[in-house]
Amino acid sequence: MVEIGGVTAQLAEIVGADQVLVGEAIADDYTHDEALSVAAQVPAAVVRPGTAAEVSAVLRVAAAQGMPVTPRGTGTGLSGASIPRPGGLVVSFERMNRILEIDTENHVAVVQPGVTLAQLDEATAEVGLMYPVYPGESGASLGGNVATNAGGMRAVRYGVTRTQVLGLEAVLPSGEVIRTGGKLTKASTGYDLTQLIIGSEGTLALVTEATLRLYPRAPHQATVLAPFGSVDEVARAVPKVVATGVGPLVLEYIDAFTMAAITHAQELDLGIPAEIKDSTQAYLLVMLESRAADRLDGDVAEVATQLSELGAVDVYVLPGPAARRLVEAREKRFWTAKAMGANDIVDVVVPRAAIPEFLAMAKEVAERHQSFVAGCGHAGDGNVHLSVFQADPEVRYRLLRELYEAGIKLGGLISGEHGVGQTKKRYFLELTDPTTLALMRRIKQAFDPTGILNPGVLLD
Repeated sequence: MVEIGGVTAQLAEIVGADQVLVGEAIADDYTHDEALSVAAQVPAAVVRPGTAAEVSAVLRVAAAQGMPVTPRGTGTGLSGASIPRPGGLVVSFERMNRILEIDTENHVAVVQPGVTLAQLDEATAEVGLMYPVYPGESGASLGGNVATNAGGMRAVRYGVTRTQVLGLEAVLPSGEVIRTGGKLTKASTGYDLTQLIIGSEGTLALVTEATLRLYPRAPHQATVLAPFGSVDEVARAVPKVVATGVGPLVLEYIDAFTMAAITHAQELDLGIPAEIKDSTQAYLLVMLESRAADRLDGDVAEVATQLSELGAVDVYVLPGPAARRLVEAREKRFWTAKAMGANDIVDVVVPRAAIPEFLAMAKEVAERHQSFVAGCGHAGDGNVHLSVFQADPEVRYRLLRELYEAGIKLGGLISGEHGVGQTKKRYFLELTDPTTLALMRRIKQAFDPTGILNPGVLLD
C-alpha cells in the first residue's frame, strides 16, 4: 500500500506544492475522458510538471513506489485511455503548453505535449503554414494526438498523426529521457522508436516534446454536398472521386439520420428542399482546396459532374459560411450522439472499397440485436464511425463484437483513430492473433518492466 502523504511530499519537492493535487483539490475533470462506457475514477494524486526533467523525476518516484501512472492532456479522448487507476497518479501536461519553435525553412514545429491544436493552428497561420491533423476537437492536445495516433477528416489527403510526427522526446518509466528522429523527412537507422511510441496510448513512455511536419496553407477552399438515395451508392462513389486525382481535403459520408441530428443541434439550414431530404438516405461531403482559385473552380466542376453521373439526387456547392458550419457540425457529431443517449461509439476501419459491405453487415447485425446504429465516416480512408444505441450491456457486447468481427473479416481493424484504451480492450484481446498480443506484451515489458504506465489500457 502506497503511503500517499510521503509520495506527495516527494512530488511537491519536484514540481512545487501548488502543482500537486490530492483529495478535494482534484477536480472532476481529472477523473475521466470522454469515453461513454467507462466509469470515472479518482486518482490518489494529480501532478502537473513543467519540464521533461520534472516528468523524469516524477516517474522515478512512481516507479519506486510501484504507483500506476496515467498521462493526461486535455481529456478529449474517446476510448478511456486517460481514466486513472484507483490509488494511482495522474501526470497532467497542462503546464507544458509551449510551442518551442516554428521552423519555416524546414516546415516543422516543435511543441510540448500540452499545446492544443487551436494554439498550433493560430501560430502556423501567421507564417502561412498549417498542421493538417484535425480529429474534430480544436481543444485536443498534441500529446494526446500522438498517444492515440489521431486522424480526422483531413486524413484522406494528409494522413494521420503517424504521418506527421518526425521526432519525439519521451521519458521512460525508469525516468530515463530518450530522443527519437528529428527534423528529418526520412531515416533508416535502427528501429523506428518514434513510430512505436505513436499510438501506444501512454503505455510505453510519456511524450514531452514532438517535432511535427507542417505544410503550406492553401488559401482557397470549396465544399460540395451530394445527397444519395442509398448509403451503398455513396460508398461506391467514393473510389471514383478519389480516382479523379483532385485530392479532396475531406471526403465524408453522413447518413440521413445523423445529418438531421447534427444540423438540428447546430440550428443549421442548408437550404435542401424537403422532397430531396425525403428521398435521401445518405450524403457525401467533399471539400477541396487549392492555391489557385481557377484550379479550384475546375476541380469543383469536375467533382460535381461526376457525382451527378454516379447517381446523386442533386449536387450543392455550399457557400463558405454554410460549409464551415456543416463541417463544424460533423466534427461535433460525438457530442450530438452523446446528447441523444448513445451508449457506445465505433470507429472501425476497413479498406475503402469494403465500406458498402461493412455498412450492410452493420445494418444486419443491428437489426438482429434489435438495436439502432447510425453514423458517418471518413469515407476516403475507410474509417467508419457509428453511434450504438443499446442500453443492455450484454446485448451491446454481442453487437459490438460482431461489428468488430465483421470489420476484421473485411481486412480491417477495431479502431481507426480513437484507440483501444479501456473501452475496446476486451474485444481487442479476444479478436487479435495471440502471437501478435504476445509480441506486444514483450514490447511493453521492455519499455515498462514494472508495469506502471497506464495499466489496464490496451493490454491487461
